This record gives sequence, C-alpha cells and structure tokens, in this order.
Amino acid sequence: MEIRKGGPDDAPVMMAMLDGAVEWLAANGRTGQWGSEPWSQDPRRVERIAGIARDDEIWVAEVDGTPAGVMAVSPGPPHYVDPIDEPELYITLLVTNRAFAGHGVGGALISEAKDEARAKGAALLRVDCYRGGDGRLVEYYRGKGFEPVADFTVGEWPGKLLSQRVGG
Repeated sequence: MEIRKGGPDDAPVMMAMLDGAVEWLAANGRTGQWGSEPWSQDPRRVERIAGIARDDEIWVAEVDGTPAGVMAVSPGPPHYVDPIDEPELYITLLVTNRAFAGHGVGGALISEAKDEARAKGAALLRVDCYRGGDGRLVEYYRGKGFEPVADFTVGEWPGKLLSQRVGG
C-alpha cells in the first residue's frame, strides 16, 4: 500500500467510495448513517465532497495503483464542531473502497494523519463519526487510539467527537 497526496482531482474517487459505502451499509440494514441513496445523486453531498477535495488536505491510499481509501484533513473542525484553542489536525473524511475493507487501509490513513499532525506542530488529532446504530464506528476509532470527547447532533444525525494526543 502506498499513500499519496491528493487534491481536487480525487473528488470522483471520493464520491465513488462514498457511494460504495452507502450501498454496503444499506445492504447490511445500516441506513442510519448515510441513508440508502448514493451520495453522487444528492447535489448537496456532491458539493460538500467537491469542497472538501478543494479546501482540505487529501491523502489517497493505493494498492497496486487502485485507490483503496481516502482521507481529508484540515487544521480546524467542520462548522458543526466547536473549534478549540490549540493547534490540531481534524480528519474531515475517511472512507475505504469496500473491496479493500479489512486490509488496514483506514488505520494506515489514520497513521498518516498522526504523522501530518506532528509535522504541522499539532499535538491533537480529532475526528467525528456516526454514533448511532450498533456503535461499531465509534469503537473502530477507539481501537485506533481515539477517546470520546462529546456527543452532538446535526439535524437528526447523531455524532460523536473523538480525539487523541499525538505530540507536536
């Protein structure tokens, strides 16, 4: 697996992975996180991903040249999370190509985020995720060293803010 710096041209890759994730979640009866319709069919979500690809730092994990996962990071949180008074790196998107699920792609990208945070002098890495359903996503991040910080809601969507110290 190789991790490369990405950018706005990776928006279609990001969208395809999100569509695949929605399809997988829906097939497994887990529509609470992102619904059952492809992200690519919702103009607001398409614009959101285009904005992330344009404004955030993008990292793409590839296996034999095939995109296996994408992560976006930013020096601050999205609008629905309160900013903090110290340097941080915030994971604004982390999605894996379902064909590579279980192969450590997400963990490799999180490790890249830790390295980037340290390189930028940020001692804190934060992320948020869906806290509904069976709680598996929160447990995934806990397994990667994040600790729960706060619950929040965006509309009806239940979220969990998590963080970890990475040095700086």
